[in-house]
Amino acid sequence: MLEKYEVVCGILHGFDYRRLLTADPQARLRGIAEAMNFILAQADGKKRYLQAVAALSKAFALAVPHEEALAIRDEVGLFQEIRASLIKATVSSAERTPEEIEAAVRQLVSQAVAGREVVDIFAAAGLEKPDISILSDEFLAEVRGLPHKNLAVETLKKLLQDEIRVRLRKNVVQSRAFSELLEQALNKYHNRAIEAAQVIEELIAIAKRMREAQRRGEKLGLSEDEAAFYDALASNDSAVQVLGDETLKKIAQELVQRVRKSVSVDWSKRENARAQLRVLVKRILRKYGYPPDKRDQATELVLEQTEVLCGDWVTAA
Repeated sequence: MLEKYEVVCGILHGFDYRRLLTADPQARLRGIAEAMNFILAQADGKKRYLQAVAALSKAFALAVPHEEALAIRDEVGLFQEIRASLIKATVSSAERTPEEIEAAVRQLVSQAVAGREVVDIFAAAGLEKPDISILSDEFLAEVRGLPHKNLAVETLKKLLQDEIRVRLRKNVVQSRAFSELLEQALNKYHNRAIEAAQVIEELIAIAKRMREAQRRGEKLGLSEDEAAFYDALASNDSAVQVLGDETLKKIAQELVQRVRKSVSVDWSKRENARAQLRVLVKRILRKYGYPPDKRDQATELVLEQTEVLCGDWVTAA
């Protein structure tokens, strides 16, 4: 246990965490944000810290009630609190392991029992409770002004990942495109090619592009499903140049109408049904003069998009 304890202390070397043990709730909250920022500034700091505290927690549980375990009980509790806040702040729910989710929940419960305030990630980062559903300009401006830049990067990364997973899950093209943009920006940051302040600007730009992409369907007069098919068709630049927005809109609307009638609960698992749907899609594309050399690619993308949407269609039916 003491060996694992030294590893955690080593990661936090240079940061005076002991002052937080006797701090009032607000000072402790600010200190946890500072600790998170300190950890995130290190190469692979988050991963190393999460693993080190997990190992310490297991060893501590085995060592209690040994007097040497009881002597570091408050420090272990603080380490776990910082760990839970890191998971909550920086790890998208889709990335979390069951153990991480359980650890975060257990930590929040233990805080409630101890009578401490539960650490809220936005409060810890220095943000008021924001309306993040549309990543508003006001919220993005707040993020830009945060003092803890590394924590701001991780907070914004998590929000964007969750936006992509939840809001763009029905749109294959947009989801894929923004996931790639996010990964490229974060790779530069993790490789230390750019500073935290620079990557914040890149992430804010991605957030604004994502917001505009979500509104584009409304501007075109398309439903969410129609916009998803429109994006699948418009991913080919030559098709956009040859056909234009109006024709692509008509194709998208007809695809939704006719494809929706053709899918069944298990269509994606039956090759015969998929083949029939492939013929239907190609027929519609041919009808509107979609570029012949791009029809196969567009058809496969439309089928992929259909798989994402068909669950909701069948349920609604």
